[in-house]
Amino acid sequence: MKRLAAILLTVLMIVALVGCGSKKRQPIQLTLSTEDSEAILAAAGIRLPPEEEAPGAGTNVLWYSWYDPLENYNEDEIVNTGNWTFKQKYHGTVQWVECVYENYYDDLANLLTGGTPPDATQATVGVMALYPMNCIKEMIQPVDQWIDFDDPLWEAMKPVADNFVLGGKHYHIVTDISFNNVVVYNRRVIDEWGFEDPAQLYWNDEWTWDEFYDMCMDFTDADADRFALDGYAYAGGLLESTGDLFFGLDPDTGKFYANLDSPAIERSQDLIYNLVKNGCCYQRGGWALREPGFGAGMNEGLCLFYIIATWGFTGRVDDISPIWGDVSQGEVMFAPLPRDPQGDGVYYMRSGISGYSIISNSGNPEGVALLAACERFKIVDPTVISIDKKQLKEIYLWTDEMLEMYDECYRLAAANPVMDINNNLPSNLGDALGALQNGIIHGGSEPASWAQQKEKYAEQIGYYVDELNAMIEDFNNGV
Repeated sequence: MKRLAAILLTVLMIVALVGCGSKKRQPIQLTLSTEDSEAILAAAGIRLPPEEEAPGAGTNVLWYSWYDPLENYNEDEIVNTGNWTFKQKYHGTVQWVECVYENYYDDLANLLTGGTPPDATQATVGVMALYPMNCIKEMIQPVDQWIDFDDPLWEAMKPVADNFVLGGKHYHIVTDISFNNVVVYNRRVIDEWGFEDPAQLYWNDEWTWDEFYDMCMDFTDADADRFALDGYAYAGGLLESTGDLFFGLDPDTGKFYANLDSPAIERSQDLIYNLVKNGCCYQRGGWALREPGFGAGMNEGLCLFYIIATWGFTGRVDDISPIWGDVSQGEVMFAPLPRDPQGDGVYYMRSGISGYSIISNSGNPEGVALLAACERFKIVDPTVISIDKKQLKEIYLWTDEMLEMYDECYRLAAANPVMDINNNLPSNLGDALGALQNGIIHGGSEPASWAQQKEKYAEQIGYYVDELNAMIEDFNNGV
């Protein structure tokens, strides 16, 4: 069954990132149609327990994060149907414990030290990940006491949740697998330049690095302030499209490993090197973006491709259209990452997860588990899936083509998961992995080659990986 959970979990991220440190926002109560409401509650009775039998019913969950994907703060937002079910069927509530993005870890540590822990935060393998180091630091706790991954509601997620195990215990409630980066473009701009539509190239199995590179080169003109690529994610995205990453976890041995000798990785880094060397990337002062930020230049025809997750161009139409293109006219579209023409023919998408982590010493783990069950229910039930799609079409003006491509990207990510788990590592290892690519990305007209970068960092990365594996072994043994 195709799903749209990742959009609903991340749709407010842009608003939140822009609004970090702003005045406290007050949630507003949005409603679904009577027909949709009755359909969800009827379906929920099949797979979710009755209110009187559900631990966590009627409780308040303290949600800790810099963004809130559960409540609504504007009239023209979609309703999170998982939270809606938690409130309507189980009379639960969710209270946002808001933090500043940059202080996420420090603020959580202070709450734990002060004896006022929240109950839940996002489970993720991307931004602000908590696995594995913050599991070792006991910021979050195992979830197996409250989630049975052998239950029919959860069993499909067990292989994914098994990626986040320490000492034989699961540390994330995984409600769904998701995908991260896609290639966003403005169809009007693509047409003006006479380029073939990337989505159509994909459906024809012709969307390759070569096509992508040629378009970037044809489009770029620094004198005209035109740069094919902008943002933070194009280098990581092209790496992910190989199906390989610099660093990973062997599920059979439970050990981490470095993967720097992959021929596919070398090809991806050569591609990035050529894009940077030929001036295709807007990089003034390191990671500086055009104003006003993500997507800037797309509507004006000054940026050709933006590699970013779907949250980047999903939201209120009045916010999205001036930046990305007129949503009402179907200008905004996206395609999967292009494939390596020398690869195995597979289109790879970096896989993420949607879900919840239970914070250590939470006062309401049962409420978190029930909220997560409501979230999982909406992902597997066709009634709720159809309502979520209906909201995207009617409120955010997503086209049938966008919904079809979303489903296809989800299928790609689920069929060949590329799980990036390098966002919560010891600082020495994380810094070395980050620096590995920075010489290419930030080198300007004289970027470092992949061979130079690998020679510089491979030995220390290998040493730090061995240190991490020893640390994990000590934790598992209760040392």
